Amino acid sequence: MFPDRLRELRKGRNITLETLAIALNKKREPGQKPNTAAQIGNWERGDRSPSYIEVRKLADYFDVSLDFLVGRANTEKTDLSLLFLSRKEIDFNGVPLSDQERFDIFQYINAYFNEKNMATMMSKEDIKIDHQEELF
Repeated sequence: MFPDRLRELRKGRNITLETLAIALNKKREPGQKPNTAAQIGNWERGDRSPSYIEVRKLADYFDVSLDFLVGRANTEKTDLSLLFLSRKEIDFNGVPLSDQERFDIFQYINAYFNEKNMATMMSKEDIKIDHQEELF
């Protein structure tokens, strides 16, 4: 499962093995050997397995959980509210959002779902009343 996920993540972002190796080397800890394109190719084919440190670097690079990367989770879930409240840079059409824009968009989304939840709750109350009236 890990080799497939790694290959899908890399190819899905149009990243070459060499580009990924260079990016991982930027996160290299003292005493660690540099990553190579051949090494990552071996991981993708399942010929070799990376260390925990390498898997953690890959998860950080692709911004996925370790569970997703190794196949313990089938989907990668992100809470949109936490994304807007985090310090992670968010772009829209390639342009970074300012802190004020992030806050404003968060407020719009929050209002949308609060309104939607209220409408759902009210329609459920209407259904309960209708059913009660039919019983009598």
